[in-house]
Amino acid sequence: MELRDIEIFLVVAEELHFGRSAERLLVSQARVSQAIRKQERRIGAPLFERTSRTVRLTNVGRQLRDDLQPVYAGLHESLERARMTASGVTGRLRVGMMPFNIVDMHRYWRAFRSRFPQWELEIRQLACVEPFGRLRDNDMDVLVTWLPVEEPDLTVGPVLCTDPRVLAVAADHELAGRTAVHLEMFADFRHAVAPDMPEYWEGTYLPFRTPQGRSIERGRPVTNAEELINQVGMGEIVHNFPSHVTRHWGMPHVRWLPITDLAPLSFALIWRTEAESELIAALADTVRELGALRF
Repeated sequence: MELRDIEIFLVVAEELHFGRSAERLLVSQARVSQAIRKQERRIGAPLFERTSRTVRLTNVGRQLRDDLQPVYAGLHESLERARMTASGVTGRLRVGMMPFNIVDMHRYWRAFRSRFPQWELEIRQLACVEPFGRLRDNDMDVLVTWLPVEEPDLTVGPVLCTDPRVLAVAADHELAGRTAVHLEMFADFRHAVAPDMPEYWEGTYLPFRTPQGRSIERGRPVTNAEELINQVGMGEIVHNFPSHVTRHWGMPHVRWLPITDLAPLSFALIWRTEAESELIAALADTVRELGALRF
């Protein structure tokens, strides 16, 4: 089985949709169908049950998926290590960002790359979905996110920045003409949060009650910042952000209002304690030496 055909099979097994798989793989749907038929002829059994509405793995397909996934992942890791060695790179550090990777933070990444040219630094923007799980699954090495983080298996490293809060509202929202807002007003409007956050962590970002004890309403969960700001711009919700978003987004249909009584957010490096490495320690030392930003 050719490597590309393995990749096609695994993507279809994940998407369970030939059209979406073709879009993700940047090939035609006919190429996807051809690869799957070829594999089925070689194996001698169907890998998928197809109807006009659904695609499902057969028992044979599930077994092949489970067998191939670790092999395919290991092969890719081997090829990536070979590429890094050929280019003189001896290690890679993957950093996931919960704040935006605004230019103010680039000084940390530039300093690390300058001091350690033998290591590759990869910065990823993350959706707001199980960020601690991404660390625990070894999908990334370091997470930059807001404090507090009170997870027994995670280490809290140095703070990169401390950021005051702003409330984003639509330009035609009833609050848009104000110069500032306070937390008590939050109870009058609907907000949104990401799903499945630890309660203490969610409550730091968006309290569950106002100072006078009124409930702050959550709408349907939202998993990415673009969807959040779209709902704000449409007037469906209001949403509080760290103020650095105002330097990332310039939107004429959104107003940013300082929040007078909601504590600033501090963002720090977080990593899995048992996975601490020379690379992680070097990045933490770099951040400590440069010091935290205050916006």
